[in-house]
Amino acid sequence: MAILVETMDETDTLTDKQLELITAVLTHASELEKLEGEIEVSVSFVNDEEIRQLNNEHRGIDRGTDVLSFALNEGEEDSVELIEGMPNLLGDIIISTPRITMQAEEYGHSFERELGFLVVHGFLHLLGYDHLNEQDEKIMFGRQEEILTSYGLVR
Repeated sequence: MAILVETMDETDTLTDKQLELITAVLTHASELEKLEGEIEVSVSFVNDEEIRQLNNEHRGIDRGTDVLSFALNEGEEDSVELIEGMPNLLGDIIISTPRITMQAEEYGHSFERELGFLVVHGFLHLLGYDHLNEQDEKIMFGRQEEILTSYGLVR
């Protein structure tokens, strides 16, 4: 299993070490999820206005949010055929950089913990996890905690 993580920091605020953390956490998560083959994920960091516009455009919700995920093969599990030698393009994760700082302070943990939380949250959405009801939320947030704790990003 190999994962290629393409990061784009449109806010120019993340350090090289924080960008490396994203790849390391996603590699760890994909190993725990027992993903096979070559996988590719894009992670972009934007400001609050940009994520509000994306949220409105794609979800019809005209307000900011912390993370959005856009799966490339969502709802097409049976019809998506992977081409031999090509990576499985899971999709895009978009994160509001200002929200990382705000939520880290709000929850009383480090910027890196919140960064890891949002990256894993977005990644699990790309894999089909969701939190539309209480049972699914319990499963998804439980899995996030397992991944983050086993990686060492604890509160």
